[in-house]
Amino acid sequence: MKTKHKNIARRSITRHWLTNSLGAVTVILVLLEVLLIILVRNYYYSSARQYLTSRMKIVTTAIMNTSGEEQTNYNAQIRSIVETYEDKDKIELMAIKTNGEADVTSSGFSPSGMDNMQDYIDAKKSDSGTASQIYELETGEKVLAMTSVISPKGSEYEAVRMLSSMKNIDSQIVMLSIIMTGVVLAIIALMLFSGLFFIKSIVIPIRNVNDVARKFATGDFRERIEKQRDDELGELCDSINYMAQELSNTEQMKNEFISSVSHELRTPLTAIKGWTETVTVMYDDQETFRKGMRVITSETERLSQMVEELLDFSRIQDNRLTLIMDTIDILAELGETVLIYQERARALGITLNYYEPEMLSFVYGDKNRLRQVFINIVDNAIKYSDKGDTVSVEAYEEDGEICISISDTGIGISKEDLPKIKTKFFKANHTRRGSGIGLAVADEIIQRHGGTLDIDSQQGVGTTVMITLPCMQSSGGEKSENNSTVDVELISSEPIESQEELNTDESETR
Repeated sequence: MKTKHKNIARRSITRHWLTNSLGAVTVILVLLEVLLIILVRNYYYSSARQYLTSRMKIVTTAIMNTSGEEQTNYNAQIRSIVETYEDKDKIELMAIKTNGEADVTSSGFSPSGMDNMQDYIDAKKSDSGTASQIYELETGEKVLAMTSVISPKGSEYEAVRMLSSMKNIDSQIVMLSIIMTGVVLAIIALMLFSGLFFIKSIVIPIRNVNDVARKFATGDFRERIEKQRDDELGELCDSINYMAQELSNTEQMKNEFISSVSHELRTPLTAIKGWTETVTVMYDDQETFRKGMRVITSETERLSQMVEELLDFSRIQDNRLTLIMDTIDILAELGETVLIYQERARALGITLNYYEPEMLSFVYGDKNRLRQVFINIVDNAIKYSDKGDTVSVEAYEEDGEICISISDTGIGISKEDLPKIKTKFFKANHTRRGSGIGLAVADEIIQRHGGTLDIDSQQGVGTTVMITLPCMQSSGGEKSENNSTVDVELISSEPIESQEELNTDESETR
């Protein structure tokens, strides 16, 4: 069935070409050939008439020069001119009496059998006294007849008539027609050969593209189309191969995302289930009960954040993400984000520095979505940092834009992964928690606010995320040189109860 489908497609392309291109050109060439044949025929026939007219004028001039002689001598002179006509091997000249009968001819043969003398009748009616006509004899041969009225007084002859065979002219026309037909057939054959060769050069690569594309449709992205030429088909092959590579990467990232999300969902559910069973049995132990409820609350919040993040991503994909825009103080949202992560940074042994300016211009945006972005970025900075590292948050205004820099001295991102870090489903480091869509959602939110989110990172050195947002209005004064600094070095002096409890506080990002 598949082979039949391909053959039908190939025949369809050939049929379309034969019908639309070659068929149209063939019709045009045939019409041109017919037109040329008609023009050539008219030209040759017109030339024959002109030649016969010039010869007739010579004869009539000679006859008129003898019109002053006596009647007997005049009639004899006409017969003499006809009988001794010098071009009688090409043209037959005859003298016609007043009764319409041909009396004498230059060939010496009896002119009987020429019943049709329409040219003679037309010449007597014509003002010029001359008329011509083409006749087809019983033998199939065509002749050109021309009659010129002389009508001298007292003469028994009324007109002279010339007959010229059109055989040679018709032969030349037929020869030229054959030559033109041969040229047309040669052009059509050349077009057919070159066209079929061209179609074959297109159909075969298209068949290969079709075969590989069908494999892509089934989810098999391993095969690639072989590029044979550097033309439009070659560019198409490159584009399809690139598409397959991107689909393969997306498919791989999607599978990794599903696996990662499944793991991220299973971890808090396992913790909730375990602590639920524990507090059920040990409900009388208040310390254990409080710890269990704290873990359950934390894990429930983490699940809620993860589900909300997935919903946001779904809304972005379907273009259903809505923003509730209002005039907001960006410092309030950023400061609240830093406060949220103070305790966590202290517990992990990470220094969190916040360089807060005295004042920034207002921003027109969705405060909840922007806080979501700040939380995501700060959470990533802490998550991808180790004990003893530093996370710095700084905000300032420059050239009518609010600039927020969040940097860390953590593990960083490799050069190979950095261009893909904001791609959906992508995770640069699978050893750290996160769904792989947090940065994609954050970048989309910032873009919808008319800003930018840029990431600069070096593996083993750290990462800097620069967020810029357009100011709603100018602050009206110069930015203070002495920004207040909140130096949060919250190194926990109390022992962390368990690594599992600590991990439950992490949110799903990057």
